[in-house]
Amino acid sequence: MTRWIGSSLKDFTRLDFLASSVLTAALFIAALLLFPANHETEGKGPQVTAQGPLSPR
Repeated sequence: MTRWIGSSLKDFTRLDFLASSVLTAALFIAALLLFPANHETEGKGPQVTAQGPLSPR
């Protein structure tokens, strides 16, 4: 016998949709605050520059 665990799409109400949308937006905002995309928003630290090849060819 097969029995579904959880709710189906018929039970998904507007309030459920709104709540899941708000929680998804909060998750994305938290990710943006924790991991900023712009390097200028990070704290001032030592600058690292790329070096050329170590052995001449």
